[in-house]
Amino acid sequence: MDFGLVLQTDPPASRVVELMQRAERNGFSHGWTFDSAVLWQEPFVIYSQILARTSTLKVGPMVTNPGTRTWEVTASTFATLNDMFGNRTVCGIGRGDSAMRVAGRRPDTLARISGAMKVIRALGRGEEADPGGGTAVRFPWVRPGAEVPVWMAAYGPRALKMTGEEADGFILQLADPYLTEYMVKAVRDAAEAAGRDPSEVTVCVAAPAYVTADDSPAAFAHAREQCRWFGGMVGNHVADLVAKYGARTGAVPGELTDYIKARQGYDYAHHGRSGNPDTQFVPDEIVDRFCLIGTADQHIEKLNTLRALGVDQFALYDMHDAQEAVIDIYGTKIIPAVNAP
Repeated sequence: MDFGLVLQTDPPASRVVELMQRAERNGFSHGWTFDSAVLWQEPFVIYSQILARTSTLKVGPMVTNPGTRTWEVTASTFATLNDMFGNRTVCGIGRGDSAMRVAGRRPDTLARISGAMKVIRALGRGEEADPGGGTAVRFPWVRPGAEVPVWMAAYGPRALKMTGEEADGFILQLADPYLTEYMVKAVRDAAEAAGRDPSEVTVCVAAPAYVTADDSPAAFAHAREQCRWFGGMVGNHVADLVAKYGARTGAVPGELTDYIKARQGYDYAHHGRSGNPDTQFVPDEIVDRFCLIGTADQHIEKLNTLRALGVDQFALYDMHDAQEAVIDIYGTKIIPAVNAP
């Protein structure tokens, strides 16, 4: 199993770079960041610094979207980083929850995501593509062998189907085993129905991870409060699904939707941060299911369960009060145990 580190690009950017360097030293293969131009600093500028100061780490957004940048600009940015540092980028893409809503726009449609994925992938390889204006273009400077894999974030049935049909990877932003099994199956079934090899779709589960010193109630209570924000973030996407499909229609599992009944609103000023006051509606059960919380041995047990369900990478959100400690314990104990022969 690969491991990724997910950060917000809060200033100073030097700290983001240092944490990514620390992750690489501890055996992480990927470094991911949020991508919301209003809320945080520009990630692609920071990626160049991360790539220059690491040797193998792959970087990318979790996730960008097809609305805040034109598709050829996104493709050119990835292709330029790959030309400078080798093929060390991954384009994570989604509807643009925080990035679009903070700027007063609606998240993108699946049709736009589909178009953007095709264009970004093709242009990143040096192939011709039409970025939406009716004119096919090509980057003449892209060298042979260049690649920009595109991984799609999804929860709903149509998005899961499209991921299996079109994406190089699937990003699932929660670590609940039941929902992981359900959604991985949906993606793989769609890939197979489209004539693809389902194993070619990389599966990445992303969720907060907080390692406790013991399994005492006090330790768990603190860890939950550090990670409760995640249920609120996921709840934004779930609310959209409920609005589209209904809460009890069978289109979306109740295990994903039931917990947002008490959700009253959301202020993106606290997005992705521990102590978010808009996430008190998230029950402890959801924090425990969606996140990795507990002792190192408990993390290892859950990661082995996820791997058995077909997960290729676990990307841990590291937005809490123990950033360095979690990176280090993953490097010294958890990653070696999970990947032991």
